[in-house]
Amino acid sequence: MLVTQQAVFRKYWHAVMPLSQLSDGPKPFKLLGRDIVLFLDAQGQPAALRDRCCHRTAKLSKGWCVDGAGKACGQGLIQCGYHGWTYDRSGTVVVIPQFDAGRRIPADYRTTAYHCTARYGYAWVALEDPVADIPVVPEFDDPAFRTIFQFHEVWATSPLRALENSFDNSHFSFVHRATFGVPDAPKPSKYEIVERDGGFCAETVIAAANPERFRRISGVNDPVTTRHMRNAYFQPFSRRLDIEYPSGIRHIIINCFTPIDDGHIQLCQWLFRNDTEADCPAQLLIDFDEEITREDKDILESTDPDAVVDLRRRGVEYSMDSDRPGVLIRRQLMALLSAADEAEVHR
Repeated sequence: MLVTQQAVFRKYWHAVMPLSQLSDGPKPFKLLGRDIVLFLDAQGQPAALRDRCCHRTAKLSKGWCVDGAGKACGQGLIQCGYHGWTYDRSGTVVVIPQFDAGRRIPADYRTTAYHCTARYGYAWVALEDPVADIPVVPEFDDPAFRTIFQFHEVWATSPLRALENSFDNSHFSFVHRATFGVPDAPKPSKYEIVERDGGFCAETVIAAANPERFRRISGVNDPVTTRHMRNAYFQPFSRRLDIEYPSGIRHIIINCFTPIDDGHIQLCQWLFRNDTEADCPAQLLIDFDEEITREDKDILESTDPDAVVDLRRRGVEYSMDSDRPGVLIRRQLMALLSAADEAEVHR
């Protein structure tokens, strides 16, 4: 599936950029193949426009923010760095410096504006009117949990590849043999799956290697422990993994696999823990999950990003019993396409 060619994905919210990255001015991003620019408006809220000035097509991300008096600032209106045409968050040109004071600016002098909102410390963007809300993450506002912003980086793969990998417990003994995989237990535990609107929940318990360097993370001193995994899929490209150790520690990961183009995603990852910095430092947790995600990244970037969604296409990829969650993701995405009167677009 070539995600940029499937119009329905433009109707969903995608995590794009940490709000902290917008504090010093506009930033460019490519979402589903479209060049956009993000900035903070005068109220400090994120806004997203097409990254193209309607005057002579310069990228607005080459510009800066200005206040109502035209003075450069960290948030406000966005001014093109070529001729100074200035836009508000609706994409309307509100100032043309070359015009005399009081001269009316034609109403069609504008660029495309996209839906943009702040949630969980990120700017989220929908290219068209959204048909679903951003997934709920109750731990973000729960004082029993601390929030650790882990990853915001580009991977050379597709959202479907990254998504189904996050539900695939048959690769642990191989891809993660240097971290938590148990080499002599290649047969995966079985998921109990419950479908729901817009996704599904999958639950299982796995054995996990627990070397001494990881024991502050698990809160367990045994060389092999268990992970009670409650894994949830949210259409189109998000998941929540709630790992509970026998110690009672919960290690909750939220992933958004944001589609940049047909061969690249942005991995956005939040971590929530019900312990304290004294129990396990945030940097240790970041380093731990980074080591594991690097193993995933290395193997996923070797796969073909054009993953099969329409399972009626035979002979391209083959599956086994433990691929059930990935197959279900594909079926649900195919149903999403069909409901939007779309066929899978592929090479």
